[in-house]
Amino acid sequence: MIHEVSGDILLTKAHAIAHGVAPNEHFDAGLALALRERWPSMAKDFRHYAHQTHPKPGEIWMWSGVGDAHIINLLTQEGEHGHGTRPGKASVPNVHHCLKRLRHLVEKEKIKSLALPKLATGVGSLEWSEVKPLIEESLGDLGIPVYVYTTYHAGVAANEPGA
Repeated sequence: MIHEVSGDILLTKAHAIAHGVAPNEHFDAGLALALRERWPSMAKDFRHYAHQTHPKPGEIWMWSGVGDAHIINLLTQEGEHGHGTRPGKASVPNVHHCLKRLRHLVEKEKIKSLALPKLATGVGSLEWSEVKPLIEESLGDLGIPVYVYTTYHAGVAANEPGA
């Protein structure tokens, strides 16, 4: 079941956090920056993964770290590999592919609950009205709590039903 909540996603009690990135992500803005500051090894591991595999938009990559942290990077944005390139904008097809893969990963890995922001609407530049229906369609009947952080409040824990 999907629950729209307000608060700081870094304080979630969810089993995993999913967020949107580019294949050439620098983790220097928005939620990606906050995640890099909290788990610097995640950003370093992602850069290594991206350098080795050259992932494409629409793919996903999960990182697990200390304290049972699980961060699922959804490659919702465009982005060319190479020195000096900048992440591009997100697209509805990329988000849709990522959400399908996310659903499969959640089921396969038996993720117990999931938190995500208003995916691809910050740096990715999509409209929430385009993304929200894709989240509802892809994750709405998963059978686990899915917390969508629609309003950010720094340092405030959200009321997560069922957490």
